[in-house]
Amino acid sequence: MSAVTIPARQASGGVNVKVINRIVIYGLLALFALFYLMPLFVMLVTSFKTMDEIQNGNMLALPRAPTFDPWLKAWGETCVGLTCAGIKGYFWNSIKMVVPAVLISTMLGALNGYVLTKWRFRGATLVFGLMLFACFIPFQSVLLPMATILGSLGRFGVTLQNATGTSFGLGNPTVNL
Repeated sequence: MSAVTIPARQASGGVNVKVINRIVIYGLLALFALFYLMPLFVMLVTSFKTMDEIQNGNMLALPRAPTFDPWLKAWGETCVGLTCAGIKGYFWNSIKMVVPAVLISTMLGALNGYVLTKWRFRGATLVFGLMLFACFIPFQSVLLPMATILGSLGRFGVTLQNATGTSFGLGNPTVNL
């Protein structure tokens, strides 16, 4: 007779406990992901419904006759602020602001990361500590003084200066410190 050994991590039914744990973990993660993404789903589904369908229907129901009219109305004729010209002007203004800001911040962040990891200089630990501290400064606390200074100097609303975020060192504290 030969002896057969059963692995210690195997249940009596022959199913591996590790596999069951993985199934439970991935099931919970999928459930949390669905819960987290539900507002996005509701927003997108509702944006393709007519106003009557929104008022009379179920919030989670798919549109009976999907329409792009709300998107076209928002883009071209919705009243935003004092004008009724839609959001297209604001959208392109955002693109003009975001693209240079992301490119410049990425470039400066990469240079900072390279310098702090490859070059050892006196005070490198202090500089790293200051940058780490600056990560915890809420940007809203920097926004009001920056707007006040720019307004008093007559520089408020200059696209390139605002897009770079380097107005007098008051842009992104993480990059500037």
